[in-house]
Amino acid sequence: MVAIDGKEIYLSTAGGRITCLRCTAKSTRSGVQCRRPALTTSRTQKCQYHGGRNSGPKTQEGRRRIGAAHLKHGEATQEARQEDSLASARLRRLEDAMYVLGMNTAPRTRGRKSQHYLPVRTVDDIRKMVIDAELHLNRGSLEGG
Repeated sequence: MVAIDGKEIYLSTAGGRITCLRCTAKSTRSGVQCRRPALTTSRTQKCQYHGGRNSGPKTQEGRRRIGAAHLKHGEATQEARQEDSLASARLRRLEDAMYVLGMNTAPRTRGRKSQHYLPVRTVDDIRKMVIDAELHLNRGSLEGG
């Protein structure tokens, strides 16, 4: 078979009597190319399971509707996601501070870091983190009272 960039272009079926375009999707785990035929209407040469039928929203309004549809229930609002991201960043910074101060020898937390995460690498960074937290708490009590 003809292969370009490690992807086979054509697929032979029915004992070699039918030749068609092959889906170019690859497995993220094994790296094996999909064995299904690509849809003839697909511009990206994909099968129906890998997005051959869908070309996605074209307008800003369509993209906004899709984004809003992905908020499944009240617990997944943009505000809740923002709060979760901030809390995750705070926890990661506290873990960094514990390592800088030598208080923790356990393995580091794995996974993607929050977009609000700022690394703590020195004792000066720890001081800034504590001062920012104090200012944030004091500002909240002044505004509330």
